[in-house]
Amino acid sequence: MDFYSIIQYALFAAIVTALVEPLGGYMERVFSRQRTFLDRFCLPVERLIYRMTAVDPNLEMTGKEYATCFVLFGLSGTLLLYAILRMQQVLPWFPQYHTTPLSPDLALNTAISFSTTTTWQAYAGENTMSYFSQMVGLCAQNFLAGAAGLAVGVAFIRGLARQVSDTLGNFWVDLTRALLWILLPGALLGALLLVWQGVPMNFHPYAVAATVEGTPQVIPQGPVAALEIIKNLGTNGGGFFNANGAHPYENPTPLTNFIEMLAIVLLPAALTNTFGRMVGQPRQGWLLYYVMLLLFGCGLVFVHQFEQQRDPRLGNVDFQNSALQSGGNMEGKEVRFGIGGSTLTAVVTSNTATGSYNSMHDSYTSLGGMVLLVNMLLGELIFGGLGTGLYSMVMAAAIAVFLAGLMVGRTPEYLGKKIGPCENKMIMLYALAAPLVVLPLTAIAVSTRAGLSGLTVNGGPHGFTEILFAYTSCFANNGQSFAGLSANTPFYNLTTALAMMVGRFGLAIPALALASLFARQRSTPASSGTLPTHSVLFGTLLTTCLITMVALSYLPALALGPLLERLLFGR
Repeated sequence: MDFYSIIQYALFAAIVTALVEPLGGYMERVFSRQRTFLDRFCLPVERLIYRMTAVDPNLEMTGKEYATCFVLFGLSGTLLLYAILRMQQVLPWFPQYHTTPLSPDLALNTAISFSTTTTWQAYAGENTMSYFSQMVGLCAQNFLAGAAGLAVGVAFIRGLARQVSDTLGNFWVDLTRALLWILLPGALLGALLLVWQGVPMNFHPYAVAATVEGTPQVIPQGPVAALEIIKNLGTNGGGFFNANGAHPYENPTPLTNFIEMLAIVLLPAALTNTFGRMVGQPRQGWLLYYVMLLLFGCGLVFVHQFEQQRDPRLGNVDFQNSALQSGGNMEGKEVRFGIGGSTLTAVVTSNTATGSYNSMHDSYTSLGGMVLLVNMLLGELIFGGLGTGLYSMVMAAAIAVFLAGLMVGRTPEYLGKKIGPCENKMIMLYALAAPLVVLPLTAIAVSTRAGLSGLTVNGGPHGFTEILFAYTSCFANNGQSFAGLSANTPFYNLTTALAMMVGRFGLAIPALALASLFARQRSTPASSGTLPTHSVLFGTLLTTCLITMVALSYLPALALGPLLERLLFGR
């Protein structure tokens, strides 16, 4: 690993770690309705919103009511966005150079994609979407869906923190505060930084230039900075352009790449500190964060090493890293980022619910691509989505506690709350949802003509991995893909939409149900027989449990794809 990559990775981890506590404390004050420095600007707007929507901010909801509001809000956003996409030809800001209308199935897929923070894109944004669709439709959903996910994460934490309570807070209050106090200020600051670095922010018509051959060339532009920052800050993903973060207008410099990756990770990482503060045990939050950081660091090391190694099929090529070349596997990577910047982005985005990318993952080595796939199969809990990553990690911690309880013959407890039969049902429903959705959909795709027709370039093990990667990404609400799969067909538009819906609502509902069950309990004091869930020993148990669950659930699928490709083709 070269010196500059080591510095980049270490600096990234250091900045995130340094900001976990201040950001975590700020979010705890926001959702506990304590005083913050933005109150003078946000409180009047908040009161106006409640007055206009007839929301009583002092009325709290049960877990069932909270989940119902979350689902209805997501479905309403889906229907509104679908209407915008279907009618964009008659809405403002639809220039004549947009010539690719959305079919009903593609519009439905895109609407579900953005309202679930998946932002899976089976279209080229600059050739398909109008400025109205990009801003009023897609950008607005990036804010709303990201805020809704954060609200669910906070409600989950409240359930673990409260005792003998039937309520988890008010969804509309949490949603409003997530927007006004967190996402809007962060997006404004981030957008200014991106504009400073050269990311366009305008509503001008696309520029038309003459090439050296004399033929006209359309150069897209538009309100890129506004969409770019919230897609990362809200852990949404997607892109204004088809090339996503590899496009120089979305991601022009190594500094913008670094800023955008920080925007993805900071809030989910800081939510671990918010968790520790709200449950009254800060060490619990730090334990979860350090487990995330350990797995994140392992991913960086593995992907970098796999991408830096020489390709055995190109024996006469110099793969050594030097001042004049990046060396290693540079296929599908931008020279301005090199292997280090590409690896950082690939690992960050595959660990979170942010399907942005600045290199083509389909061109990664088989083992490098496998690490990205495993990151998503872990359940997007290494930082993860905004709100969703935290409760995914806590769910995994509950499984580890249950296994430890079986070993010593004690009723498992987490944060002083017992994990009984009802709690175990919710945890198992959560844990089994991914393999019960991803593997059957993959099996259907590889055994039907409609599914196999999407493999336009690669077949065999790599083609299998492309399909598995697609359904895993959609279920994880991630949205990135191996680009060799042509997914804009009725079959893939509908099946990936199903995976997105289950990955969003099918996981949030059991999480809220578990939080409600915990909230009704009274915490029991720790005793000599209580398993300390903030110790290094428990961190080791949790890490081992995570790796074991992925291996048992997906090992056959993983082996059939990238591992076979490695063995058969030496790549």
